[in-house]
Amino acid sequence: MIRQWAGLLGGLILAWLAAPALGATDLPAAADLRSEAAQAAKLGGPLIVIYSRQDCKYCEAVKRDYLKPLATNPHYRDRVVIRQVNQDGETQALSDFKGAPSTHAKVAQAEKIKLVPVVAFYGTDGRKLAEPIVGARLPDFYQTYLEDAVEQSSRALKKP
Repeated sequence: MIRQWAGLLGGLILAWLAAPALGATDLPAAADLRSEAAQAAKLGGPLIVIYSRQDCKYCEAVKRDYLKPLATNPHYRDRVVIRQVNQDGETQALSDFKGAPSTHAKVAQAEKIKLVPVVAFYGTDGRKLAEPIVGARLPDFYQTYLEDAVEQSSRALKKP
């Protein structure tokens, strides 16, 4: 009986320790921006990129509270592609919008990302479709900013 309780207690402790990893807010990492933007355009929406850092609590909040729910929202999930670019990803491989090999950090630098989070909206060839959302902004309005930018981006994709 004591062994059963010890095993149960040990399992609960391991589950508790693993809980932060299970609730991680990371979104799929960008791998090939050109093809991901083309995939999004084919769906009729933008490639949404969040520029983030591992140590950024505001980035975590934006991913958890706005981007992950957007990715599962029936109105948007089949219209957008959401990817994460890690500003501190010095060795994290990434193909840029021209198809050239790069890293997450170099792409963030090329996009002039200084402070994070930045949520940017791209069409094919890296064309910016809406103004990026810089910072965490006011929580009461962030969802509106995000949805407005997605709609603006979708309209801009239809223009030559």
